[in-house]
Amino acid sequence: MKHLRTLQFIDTIARVGSIRKAADELAINSTALNRQILAFEDEFGVAIFERLPRGVRLSTAGELLIQHIRGQLADFSRLRSQLADLSGARRGHVAVASTRAALPYFLPEQIARYRRNHTAVTFDVQQRDRSSAEYALLDYSADIALAFEPVHRSEFETLISVAQPVMAILRDNRPLARDPVVRLRHCLEYPIALPSVSAGVRELLELAAAARSLTLSPEIECESAQFLTSYVQHEDLVTFDLPLGISEAKLKADRLVARRVDGRDAPDGRLYLGQLRGRTLPVAAAKFADQLLQALAE
Repeated sequence: MKHLRTLQFIDTIARVGSIRKAADELAINSTALNRQILAFEDEFGVAIFERLPRGVRLSTAGELLIQHIRGQLADFSRLRSQLADLSGARRGHVAVASTRAALPYFLPEQIARYRRNHTAVTFDVQQRDRSSAEYALLDYSADIALAFEPVHRSEFETLISVAQPVMAILRDNRPLARDPVVRLRHCLEYPIALPSVSAGVRELLELAAAARSLTLSPEIECESAQFLTSYVQHEDLVTFDLPLGISEAKLKADRLVARRVDGRDAPDGRLYLGQLRGRTLPVAAAKFADQLLQALAE
């Protein structure tokens, strides 16, 4: 266990880039922490950190070591989860890297559903774009990832993928709201509010507009889809989101509607649930992944 604590210390220092900040986070003395790292480096036979005027960074040897450390910590976490599951304690921790679309409604509902039967399981939910969601699996900061149109690194093992059409959100009293499916060019007759350029739905819209020689000139841009949807209540414009990020009940209460953008204009994107290829997940994470898989399949 003492050796494991040292590995945890090294992981924390690597993550925050400073022995002093790591000591604050770990609630230990920075001088004592530095002595432990120096002793480990002496035993290891090579420096794992380069000391800088402001902080530290991993050496080449440290970069190799940190992947081993994070794998070891992940394996130990999985073992503890399995032992707790055998004892009936149902303890564990689940780290989820997620596209922003799943954060307002889908993940809160799924986590609450899971914790009703496993109250001792804790969660860490991280908003990540499609590239960093996959990287979170590689550095073991996440067990599972929900990514919209991910980059598809070879290490990403897809558990399930589901279609996500582009949805236009507008006031329910607009003529455009009468049609269940709308054309993109008709949406652009209104002022528009768009997600930031890092959002997957924005990329789908940019590609669709370019293919049809249409111009996207947003009046409002924001990373928060909830902000954009709320803004439509205050100004007569159109915004866009994915079905996963939409609550029909909330739209109805706000006198808004969501209408599918015609697939001829904007083809469906795909949402992927995945994990690191070859990794055996801790029990709690594996069971939660199974729950998400079933929910998305339905």
